[in-house]
Amino acid sequence: MLNYQKTVQEFDLNTVARQYLSGTMQALNACFECCDRHAGSDAIALYWHGKDGRKEQYSFAELKKYASQFANFLKAQGVQKGDRVSGLLPRTPELIITILATWRIGAVYQPLFTAFGPKAIEHRIQLGQSKLVVTDLANRDKLVDIANCPDIVTVHAERQADAYPQDFSFWSVLKGQDEHCELEMLTIDDPFLLMFTSGTTGPAKPLKVPLKALIAFGGYMQNAIGLQPEDAFWNIADPGWAYGLYYAITGPLLLGHSTLFYEGGFNAESVCEIVQQYGITNLAGAPTAYRMMMAADQAQMAQLRGKLRVVSSAGEPLNPEVIRWFEQVLDVPIYDHYGQTEVGMVVCNHHALEHPVRSGSAGFASPGYTIAVVDEQGQALAADTAGILAIDIRQSPMMWFGGYEESRKSPFVGDYYLTGDTAEIHADGSMSFVGRSDDVITTSGYRVGPFDVESALLEHDAVIEAAVIGVPDPERTEVIKAFVVLAQQVQATQQLEEELGQFVKKRLSAHAYPRLIEFVTELPKTPSGKIQRFLLRNQEISKLQQAKTA
Repeated sequence: MLNYQKTVQEFDLNTVARQYLSGTMQALNACFECCDRHAGSDAIALYWHGKDGRKEQYSFAELKKYASQFANFLKAQGVQKGDRVSGLLPRTPELIITILATWRIGAVYQPLFTAFGPKAIEHRIQLGQSKLVVTDLANRDKLVDIANCPDIVTVHAERQADAYPQDFSFWSVLKGQDEHCELEMLTIDDPFLLMFTSGTTGPAKPLKVPLKALIAFGGYMQNAIGLQPEDAFWNIADPGWAYGLYYAITGPLLLGHSTLFYEGGFNAESVCEIVQQYGITNLAGAPTAYRMMMAADQAQMAQLRGKLRVVSSAGEPLNPEVIRWFEQVLDVPIYDHYGQTEVGMVVCNHHALEHPVRSGSAGFASPGYTIAVVDEQGQALAADTAGILAIDIRQSPMMWFGGYEESRKSPFVGDYYLTGDTAEIHADGSMSFVGRSDDVITTSGYRVGPFDVESALLEHDAVIEAAVIGVPDPERTEVIKAFVVLAQQVQATQQLEEELGQFVKKRLSAHAYPRLIEFVTELPKTPSGKIQRFLLRNQEISKLQQAKTA
């Protein structure tokens, strides 16, 4: 284990870049870094476990061949350097092949979460100006009503040729291509991913991830995840989101390490099965999954005692009782990590770096980053004072985020990037998360912008106005609650409440729908007409506190 302070003091970006990348700052390709250079042996890149129990494995050499073939198909369709290719796929081999093929020709991969509804998908495809969408039969119907939808490649499209005669079939077009495809070299500042992040005042905002982020991804995998060559690694996060895409695919493959895709649902039975079948020693995911493990049959969970070497948690703060449970029941340390889509993981309790680890703290700034807590004017605050968590750009050579593609409001103030989260930095340099300083909702590890949910509700004929907040919940961190003003002559009923929830679920996403709905006659607003969500949130917190003391 390396000393944290020494690693921070000796950090040099060029030295670290050479540790993780074989290319240069002016000639780099993500497919080569994450696949080709590891393809000289029979090393396994992907273990795949299907939801029907089927199991397959793919070497780096096999992925290189398939990615080259699919890349040649993309080129034949006119996809060029800088173009966007969207993937609406579950955890299947076709997902990794699509990503690597996109990178191979210098194009940009855009993830689409499979729980998204048509509205969320359309927004991302149109704003991203995607040239091609790759999907499977289970998700194909979501693209039917997308305006100006680009060409579609569907896995096994031939099985429903009558329904989708215009679609390309993934394996059919891949196998018709040459197995050699030249790499398109890019610079360290060129994008290779296009991500979207939830906001409070508008739809999800796009941001480009440059190749420089690969260095940070490698650092996180090695220092915080503590990934060792002999580890069997499983990151349970969905690759339709940043944590899964950055650290279940890109990060491990960059290090030449295998990753695991389990396509089935995450439950007590599946976690026991997968950990034992594949000998998992290094596990990463969100607290929601870990709380589910705690709630399962303890005798069943005890089977995993001593199996895991380290566990990492990200997406929301880790509860102290989860930490205690993992220590007592599974005999394994579970460490909290903090990050964002915009910047990756920047504050961590590092498994591979020696520093104090205390319950309630997200840890210390990752090597290459300097954090601060500031006020809204960008003035640094004293230790143990709650304020906006910020990254000091001047003193963060690992920083790669340059701003949003479509946003009037800049997240930068002076030399700081403002995360939008409230935190405290202690005298020893460790950070404790306090909460969101805006209205973004964290539910089951997902960040949901209230604007998206409100917009979906307003599409229903019965709804005149809507305000959406997060209500504290012991299992999901927050659940989404909507306050709805109905049109005249519309009756507030239990049936309508259920209908609205399903309406949003279908239009937007399976995780971003209101589980709670309250019908009201008006919403609290500022004199200028802005909804004051914080008043609704305070009202709900007060109700919860009263219920506890009653």
